[in-house]
Amino acid sequence: MSDDVKKYYSELYKVILSLQTEKDCEEFFTDLLTMKELDSLAQRVTAGKLLKKGETYEQIISKTDISSATLSRISRSLKYGTGYKKFL
Repeated sequence: MSDDVKKYYSELYKVILSLQTEKDCEEFFTDLLTMKELDSLAQRVTAGKLLKKGETYEQIISKTDISSATLSRISRSLKYGTGYKKFL
């Protein structure tokens, strides 16, 4: 990853960390993302929570309409990553 890209990511993370309320988050992410992008992020968080609760792929796909490929990636992140484990 180039230094410029790292700088862009760092700026994004700093802005996200400065959000203080759910309303701040709603306003920021609604302006930043398309509704499809926001839906996708929310869908992934929901799918991660359902996986942690022990629901099956079939149940999660039925509830969230997430693709099996995306759900598989979330599952790997829960097993081997650090972010989902900390916050879901």
